[in-house]
Amino acid sequence: MRILLVGDEASLSAELLEYITDLGEDWQVQTAPDGNSTIATVASSPIDAVIVAPALPDLTPATLLGQIRTLRPETIRIALIEAAHSQRAPSARIIGVAHRFLPLPLSPEVLLEALTSLEELRDLLDSPRLRAAIGRIEKLPSPPHLYLSLMHALEEDENSDASDIAKLVSADPAIAAKVLQLSNSAFFNTGRAISDLRGAVTRLGLSTLRDLVLASEVFSVPSVSPAERNALQARALTASRLAARMLPSSSAELGSTAALLADIGLLLPGVRDAREPAAEGDDRPGHDEAGAYLLGLWGLPMPIIEAVAFHLQPQRSNVRSFWVTGAVHVATALASGNPVDEQYLERTAVLPRLEGWREMASDLAGLSDIA
Repeated sequence: MRILLVGDEASLSAELLEYITDLGEDWQVQTAPDGNSTIATVASSPIDAVIVAPALPDLTPATLLGQIRTLRPETIRIALIEAAHSQRAPSARIIGVAHRFLPLPLSPEVLLEALTSLEELRDLLDSPRLRAAIGRIEKLPSPPHLYLSLMHALEEDENSDASDIAKLVSADPAIAAKVLQLSNSAFFNTGRAISDLRGAVTRLGLSTLRDLVLASEVFSVPSVSPAERNALQARALTASRLAARMLPSSSAELGSTAALLADIGLLLPGVRDAREPAAEGDDRPGHDEAGAYLLGLWGLPMPIIEAVAFHLQPQRSNVRSFWVTGAVHVATALASGNPVDEQYLERTAVLPRLEGWREMASDLAGLSDIA
């Protein structure tokens, strides 16, 4: 496996360089001091994984990783984050181009786990069987255009106000009506009726608005009955809110979106419910891996794709810490009344928190009835 470590001596410690060069005979490690030399290296020959320092002398990490995605989309892209900033959410721009974020100082065990799990995920999404199965579907659901436009607007201008967001939402009358309905529901209503979208956006807040817009777009496909669609959306919204509360603020939005989309594969024809054992001779893909593949086609961030792929079997992620995949596993299981993998929770040292999460799920379940 060929690894390229990007950064100069000012941004990478000697210990980290020593860790990576000692990874073993199967790892071919190269270094590059800056972004432009990295682009030249990647353009000249395939690289399996690129690990980028928090700061480079010539390019931002997000710009470099975006260039690598264009040149070598198969390359695993890892961004390093300073420990002092690890509790802050990465920028929306770098979330879209990095597969994984790792904190500095970085131990070799954490690095090896990250590379191993990303290799497994890449192999899963590159499966010929899965590609063939998805290829037989005549019409895949369209990407959630309003949601992506909303995220793009917020990324371009973090100071976008409620009026700007209301203009975007008003372009889809069905979703606009849903936003107004929810803002006037008993859960959000503070005594004054809301009749304009700007007021509705302000009352709901951007986090709830994003979830509602995404759910409205994703679950509008005609492949399931209205009753099935409503039940699926209600469970997804409950799981989304629960996952967000289980994670630190730096990861809450990733967890919220991943939990909302965890069962999107159930909307695809020719896909089996992976929560049920496969019958003998049934070679249909499970909805977990099919959903992850669809989100990959849409270009959603890799932490979301990984969580959807492994939310039924979080131990497959090979990550010791409890992060987005673990939160989505617990949230979707509690929202749908399915068993939680307590052995996994014990391994990740969060099992004592399970009862509190159960109570939280019960409290949140009422909100899904109005959404």
